[in-house]
Amino acid sequence: MKGKTTRRPPPKKPSNNQKDPVGVYCRVRPLGAEDEECCIEVISNTTIQLHAPDGLKANRNGEFKETQYSFKKVFGIKTTQRELFADVAKPLVEDLIHCKNGLLFTYGVTGSGKTYTMTGSPGQGGLLPRSLDMIFNSIGPYQAKRYVFKPDDKNGMEVQNQVDALLDRQKRDSQTSVPKTPTTRRTDPEFADMISPEEACKAGGVDEDSSYSVFVSYIEIYNNYIYDLLEETPFDPIKPKPPQSKILREDQNHNMYVAGCTEVEVKSTEEAFEVFWRGQKKRRIANTQLNRESSRSHSVFIIKLAQAPLDADGDTVLQDKSQVNVSQLCLVDLAGSERTSRTRAEGSRLREAGNINQSLMTLRTCIEVLRENQMCGTNKMVPYRDSKVTHLFKNYFDGEGKVRMVVCVNPKADDYEETLLVMRFAEMTQEVEVARPVDRPICGFAAGRRQRNQAFKDELTHRLEERGGPVDGESPTVLNQLLQSFHPLPPCEISGPNDDVTLPRLIEALEKRHKIRQMMVEEYNKTANMLKSVLQEQDSNLLSKENFIQEQRGRLGEKDKMIQNQKNEIDRLEKKSKMLEYKIDILQKTTNIYEEDKRSLQHELESREQRLQREMSEKRRMETRMQGIVTDAKLKWEKECERRVNAKQLEMQNKLWVKDEKLKQLKAIVTEGKTENRQPQRPSREKDKVAAKRSVSPSPVPTGPLVRPLHRRSHSAGGERWVDHKPTTNVDLDTVLQPNIPNAIKVNAPNEKALSKCDKYVLTHQEFASDGEIQTKLIKGEVFKTRGGGQAVQFTDIETLKQENPLAASRKRRSSETGPDGEPMERNWTDVETRCSVAVEMRAGSSLGPGYQHHGYPKRRKP
Repeated sequence: MKGKTTRRPPPKKPSNNQKDPVGVYCRVRPLGAEDEECCIEVISNTTIQLHAPDGLKANRNGEFKETQYSFKKVFGIKTTQRELFADVAKPLVEDLIHCKNGLLFTYGVTGSGKTYTMTGSPGQGGLLPRSLDMIFNSIGPYQAKRYVFKPDDKNGMEVQNQVDALLDRQKRDSQTSVPKTPTTRRTDPEFADMISPEEACKAGGVDEDSSYSVFVSYIEIYNNYIYDLLEETPFDPIKPKPPQSKILREDQNHNMYVAGCTEVEVKSTEEAFEVFWRGQKKRRIANTQLNRESSRSHSVFIIKLAQAPLDADGDTVLQDKSQVNVSQLCLVDLAGSERTSRTRAEGSRLREAGNINQSLMTLRTCIEVLRENQMCGTNKMVPYRDSKVTHLFKNYFDGEGKVRMVVCVNPKADDYEETLLVMRFAEMTQEVEVARPVDRPICGFAAGRRQRNQAFKDELTHRLEERGGPVDGESPTVLNQLLQSFHPLPPCEISGPNDDVTLPRLIEALEKRHKIRQMMVEEYNKTANMLKSVLQEQDSNLLSKENFIQEQRGRLGEKDKMIQNQKNEIDRLEKKSKMLEYKIDILQKTTNIYEEDKRSLQHELESREQRLQREMSEKRRMETRMQGIVTDAKLKWEKECERRVNAKQLEMQNKLWVKDEKLKQLKAIVTEGKTENRQPQRPSREKDKVAAKRSVSPSPVPTGPLVRPLHRRSHSAGGERWVDHKPTTNVDLDTVLQPNIPNAIKVNAPNEKALSKCDKYVLTHQEFASDGEIQTKLIKGEVFKTRGGGQAVQFTDIETLKQENPLAASRKRRSSETGPDGEPMERNWTDVETRCSVAVEMRAGSSLGPGYQHHGYPKRRKP
């Protein structure tokens, strides 16, 4: 026969660049009392909303901000433990059975239901007991015997032969009085019947050609020290020793583990519960103001699953350490963050709370640095070593595995501020990506070995039963099976010399055995020859397949190198792209800031321009008003000066007339005797005097036929639309004629919307006329579009509407009348006054007749 070929080592684990984000789930616990104020509302199965409670300091300014947070899934108050396990922990257990690591931890404030979510209660088992139950339901018939797998104290597993495993089992049985296979559940009553039979589940795709063993360990991290909860130390009542802390180390695969930690091999769910409860009793809990049983430490329950393939016969585990795969699932119950102002902790409780908050702060810092490195392409150092919690799970975030977090929240309003911090941390954690675990390489043996071995044993047992051999409860050896296959010998005792029955019967039995032996030898030779031919054929096929595999491995190596180079190039480009995206983001933010500043400055400039225009228009209005006032004052003073000059001239003329009259009388007296018989003739100075020109009202302009100077209507005037702008300060006048513009848009202030719909514009403006009456001006214009897309108005015409009182005295002077000599005669109020100031008198003894005398008095000035 051909010699046995040596087995080739399994290929190296290929690098994996595929990553999955951390799965973050949210669970809302019910309120303790129905009348408590609630600050959390479940919007959908993936979103919750936080309401700021009444009386919050940040809420006293009147701003009620409602914040929404999204998760992979949200579990409300009616969610059962079974539904939570099916969505969160069941995929992790399936990965554990398929040689993939997983991490599940609960996070939240104190009293939010983290321990209940992880452990559960009688009848409502949590994630931990359901995970153990699913593991044993899946690998139950494929478990190896106890001590076949043995920890090597370096976070690995060794495979022992059957003899060493048997010796260890016997040693264990001799050291303990407890039966090695309990027939009934011996767990604590609080953990009895946690999972009903109808809720049991199992994983699919379990490798039947492998053997499994489950090891559990239970540790707690208290005040940043690691303690083994399963360590059995001798109790000294006189001088009890405190528990010894453990240290963290790194194995050859760069995975962190607790050195010297107790790992217990368990074979059933009940036994695993017993080990868990034994460690749970040692865990540190205390009564605080917020929680009656508050966890004062972080607990970590580690489930290790050792898996190794069966040998070629499918009977025993392959004695090769390199073929042993060890996967682990860490179930972490983090202590809740708390504020000392609420718990009123003192002494050791204050120190515990400080260490808990510090470790959780370190966890948040590590998550934040990881997120920044992945999103921005930076390479900042993650401070894992600042806390034992982050240092222990370093390989999950930097290596590979599946990480899931259950955020437990309490909806009561007193926990709003702490819950807000928890939501922000959960939102940031979802952006961290972890390398996806790869499938483990399978061994080169043919599948179905266990089934073939079991079928062989069943067939052998069946044949032994057919031949009448004994069938024991234990599996017999091959020699015993062969001996039991023969018929039993008859009694060999000879009764006497004449006994002719015993010897012939014995000879007959021996001949039957000889025939059976010959048949078995022939069957054995036939089976051996057949097996030999099959093995030779398998060897030839195996050799050809090995050659083919070797050739394919060479090609695969070349492809791997090419793929690795491409991946390195892709990684470099991705980092460069992330850096450029980061720079673009910064530039975009800077641009947005500049744009915002530009808009604000432009808005300020526009407001100042508008204010400047208003001030300029106000200035022009004031100038116009002052010009009107100055003009009125000027006219008033001109009239007053003219009146005073006229009065002064009249006074001087009257004085001159009086002097002339006196001179005439004196001359008449002197010459009375000479011209006694001659009728005196009074000379008149009017003939010699040139008529003084007085101010006369201007002659009216001759009027002709009225003609409109402007052409107002176009060919399409029938379709015009007007914007009727009437300010709110205008006064309604009860006039018969009122401006009426049909189909007009009336506005108090012009706007772009109204101007865009019309092509004509009219402004109704009111002001006081010089006579004190209100006159209305209709300022008309045309609307046209500008190149910038706006509208502009060009004023084209002004119409004036005015009221006058016909009974009011006219301030105009009368027009002059023409004298007989063609000179204009003044007919105004000054002529009447002048005439009334001339008197007719007759002196006694005078022969000249009545005399004329002019008495002129100046007018009274107006006060």
